[in-house]
Amino acid sequence: MEIGLYTFGDLTPSPDDGRPLGARQRLADIIAAAQLADAAGLYVFAVGEHHRLDFAVSATPVVLGAIAQATRNIRLASAVTILSTADPVRVFEDFATVDLISGGRAEIIAGRGVFTESFPLFGRSLDDQDALFAETLDLLLKLNDSDRITWQGRFRSPLQDAAVAPRPVSSLPVWIGTGGTPQSVVRAGLLGLPLALANISVPPARFAPLIAQYRETGIGAGHDASALKVGISSHLHVARTSQQAMDDFFPHYAAYFGAHSPSQYRTRVIARADYDQLAAPDGALFVGSPQQIIDKILYEHELFGHQRFMAQIDIGALPFAKVAAVIELLATEVAPVIRRATSN
Repeated sequence: MEIGLYTFGDLTPSPDDGRPLGARQRLADIIAAAQLADAAGLYVFAVGEHHRLDFAVSATPVVLGAIAQATRNIRLASAVTILSTADPVRVFEDFATVDLISGGRAEIIAGRGVFTESFPLFGRSLDDQDALFAETLDLLLKLNDSDRITWQGRFRSPLQDAAVAPRPVSSLPVWIGTGGTPQSVVRAGLLGLPLALANISVPPARFAPLIAQYRETGIGAGHDASALKVGISSHLHVARTSQQAMDDFFPHYAAYFGAHSPSQYRTRVIARADYDQLAAPDGALFVGSPQQIIDKILYEHELFGHQRFMAQIDIGALPFAKVAAVIELLATEVAPVIRRATSN
């Protein structure tokens, strides 16, 4: 199994003193975390996209370009590119550039967008969300297939034998990212694209039918089963002991949701009892000792048979020293066991 990390670059007020890191320091910490992950042998580092003052990252390819220069082997992905409000030509050119800078390590995880602030910002209507995603994804995939394109759609000007440059080292891997939207799962299967499922709150077993539907749809559409990769993303914190992990992470986890949840949930307080339940063996939250993290990843592997696991470990103003410690434990004590257990 491929083990990696992802971040959104949240600017959460610290639960200790109420102060958030500035965006400049947050970006520096993200690059430093990617360097540690690369040196430790983790497989992929992904950077999300938000267009709000409480997040440091809106220009994902720029951040990935900086990481590309500071790393050697780790793959670099978006998490996710909000394709419904982006120009696919610009997305392709940006990620092709990252791919060239990094020596062929770039990936795109494309999604419709759970946070929707980019729609009014870029002049798009939420009423068109699904139609926009379908059209922009279609164009992106065609751009990936050919260096010249003739194309016409509903939401942007047509292209007539247009040259799109630069070209990546090889075809860019494009994943469909979703939080469990059935339409996105079916679309990924029909297109034969890898599926990246983010789960931060739902008991994992509930997603097993969706993953099965994805594979059934893909095989039914004529795609090889080996191309139907699945990635699972979740929040994670690991420490030497379970109690240390649970106690250290809780104030940061609660602060993160208190500061950044969608507006309808902004007043919700994360209680310790809810947190403990989420971190149970059959819950969505990965918090515990290395062995507990191993057990939970393998539990989900029994449910999903997935090929990639990605952890968001730097939320809620968690001090960088603790982020670094998590990377070390994940890379040295969790990842090797998972790779051996899932190698067949």
